Amino acid sequence: MHLFKRGRAAIGNSLGRLLFPAICAGCQSAVTRAGSVCPECWTKLRFIERPYCEVLGLPFSYDLGRGFLSAEAIAEPPPFARLRAAVLYQDLASHLVTALKYGDRTDLVPLMAGWMRRAGTELIAEAEVVVPVPLHAGRLWRRRFNQSAELGRHVAKHSGVAFAPLALKRVKATRSQVGLGHKQRQENVRGAFRVADPRRFEIEGRRVLLIDDVYTTGATAASATRALKRAGALDVDVLVFARVGPGLASALASGTA
Repeated sequence: MHLFKRGRAAIGNSLGRLLFPAICAGCQSAVTRAGSVCPECWTKLRFIERPYCEVLGLPFSYDLGRGFLSAEAIAEPPPFARLRAAVLYQDLASHLVTALKYGDRTDLVPLMAGWMRRAGTELIAEAEVVVPVPLHAGRLWRRRFNQSAELGRHVAKHSGVAFAPLALKRVKATRSQVGLGHKQRQENVRGAFRVADPRRFEIEGRRVLLIDDVYTTGATAASATRALKRAGALDVDVLVFARVGPGLASALASGTA
């Protein structure tokens, strides 16, 4: 009976591969394994590895020593403890983010969240609860799902960390951050988040891992972090799929991008 079940499962898997062949998450060309990218698309990803700023995760062009901070982290220390990102927000990475967020490509979640788990190993090891950056109710209704929540759900499930998707609420219907400078982004999300009293028990006294898809100037992450800390979070780390590189980050901060 056991061999029969295994054989039936093997036939089912083969039939599934025939009907739904594995394709590259980037260019849709054929690949050997589902949830992967082809060699050509792989070269379009810039994974963030050390050396980088220990606070903001900004990659350095050469090794300045463990614990070295970027000028951005020194000039304007964020309210969160550490940020980690899997890749730089460019080329294929930006395509994947757009496809997930606006193209309903939830099939990309395992791939993207898997890279996030690799990038955030040290953060996950210390986290006590995973909290996604929420969408406002109106935007969630239009989009039908929250991409940050889907990424966070996968990270939590495969890391054995508690998941609290309803702990943080977006109480202000903010405009899109796209095209806004740093100061405009800060003002746009000021007071946008709150932890409702019935949900404080999920946050209070715990180290929170805040999940989002993209980090640009940090205005959203900072606003969400402050709300979590007001609710009694012991500390907050941030884990995202992609973050902008040093050049674009500086341009956004100065309002020239």
